[in-house]
Amino acid sequence: MRNVFLFIRRYHTFFLFLLLQIVSWWFLASFNRFHQARFLTTAQEITGSINRRYDRVEDFFQLRAENQRVHQLNDSLLNLLPANDLVIDRQQYFRQEGATDSTKRLRRYVYRPATVIYNSIQEEKNYFQLDRGSDQGIRENMAVLNADGSAVGVIVLVSPNFSQGMSLLHVQQRVNATLKKTGEFGTLEWDGAHPDRLLLKGIPKGVFLKIGDTVLTSSYSFNFPPGKLLGRVSSLSTDKSTNFHIIEVQPAANFRNLQQVFVVENLQMDEQVSLNREARKRIEDPKNRRP
Repeated sequence: MRNVFLFIRRYHTFFLFLLLQIVSWWFLASFNRFHQARFLTTAQEITGSINRRYDRVEDFFQLRAENQRVHQLNDSLLNLLPANDLVIDRQQYFRQEGATDSTKRLRRYVYRPATVIYNSIQEEKNYFQLDRGSDQGIRENMAVLNADGSAVGVIVLVSPNFSQGMSLLHVQQRVNATLKKTGEFGTLEWDGAHPDRLLLKGIPKGVFLKIGDTVLTSSYSFNFPPGKLLGRVSSLSTDKSTNFHIIEVQPAANFRNLQQVFVVENLQMDEQVSLNREARKRIEDPKNRRP
């Protein structure tokens, strides 16, 4: 301890200089808008660079398992799946439009690969960040699937080269879901308690369920393609005050280890949203009702 004090005493001038230098930088960044903006920009660039390097190191240790998952669900194969297309009634289409296209299919979903460079699971409102943005065709409200095809979340904000997604582990996230066995529809959400537990609401007590039943995205969703895995029933109970089950679902995606994902674009989403908005406006506004 004596040597420490002797060392400080010997070099106290240098330490004082460093302290004053740090204080001067702080005053400069705090009370000068130009320097403050430059400081924040530099700090953001440094943080982003550190996140990228950390992500690369983490990817290295998970590379083998991640490659196996990515190879099982290659984005080029996903885009060739018949489920991405709508089958057109060609006879009706010919009569109305005079079309000559013989493919008999209309593309609905397009998959784009991306890498997760930031992800949180400890908050009530969790987000993830991808290394793809508007320059790569990413837009808001697109669904995000894990490398194994399970649901992860929805894109909520886009910059030219990056995009921010709202995770399923977000207390404001709601996903239209369906039970694979019975076809009953409900809503999947998170209560902010535990990252390995989601809640499926809206399933009546009369529906027979058991532990392990599969929960999928429903056809009612504008974002997610139908039939994508959300999770499996992990706990069942009865709400005595209502006519519904209390269903806990273990998410299929491992939110602690998100790395390679697919961003899914519904090419007909704008039309669906617009039609839904206009219908509600016409029905709910008395001025727009027809006699």
